[in-house]
Amino acid sequence: MLRAVIFDLDNTLTDFMRMKEVSIDAAIEGMIDAGLRMSAEDAKHKLFDIYDREGIEDQRVFDRFLEEEFGEIDPMIHTAAIIGYRRGREYTLVLYPHVKKTLLALAKRGLKLAVLSDAPRYQAWSRLCYLQLPHFFDHVITFEDTAVRKPDPAPFKRAIELLDMRPDEVIMVGDWPERDMVGGSGVGIKTVYARYGDTSGAAVSGADYEIDDISQLVGIVDKLMEGKK
Repeated sequence: MLRAVIFDLDNTLTDFMRMKEVSIDAAIEGMIDAGLRMSAEDAKHKLFDIYDREGIEDQRVFDRFLEEEFGEIDPMIHTAAIIGYRRGREYTLVLYPHVKKTLLALAKRGLKLAVLSDAPRYQAWSRLCYLQLPHFFDHVITFEDTAVRKPDPAPFKRAIELLDMRPDEVIMVGDWPERDMVGGSGVGIKTVYARYGDTSGAAVSGADYEIDDISQLVGIVDKLMEGKK
């Protein structure tokens, strides 16, 4: 019988990529106002190239950008980028519709809830706290807990261990088939594909279930708790 639900964080609970894009646009606008001589389009392309190379959570993206393009970090432009980014993030770091309602419904059913994220610990907790979510979750597993990323089995096994569950008592909800679905099924966890958050355009998810709104998860959970497929 189902006893726990594990959630990916970014693009499953919160629209992370929309936040990232709006924040970068705001940072670029700030840099140009501060004297950056580059088109917004070129700057955005170069910044996302750095993210592709260093990881989407890279905390030195503006340092790297200025060093690579100009050989030095102009403090005015650098500061303008950081302030612009933070303003953009605060405006767009929001939950998908029905997230809190769904988490509350699952908690009322006596299920344990966990977050399993590839994000660094500080960034994951910052987003959870900003969105007032920590009290919903029994455990939050981040990159530092295993030093490997999904679909490696280690993060999933760590989540199962902390929940004190068997794999068949847990489901994994995520937006990334190659990481969340493959990793979960690889250790015997049933998977739920959050189609609404996928930015890869995956044609086939490989998941046991698919949802277009997180609220649809409640119906799946109820069937699994009753022992139905």
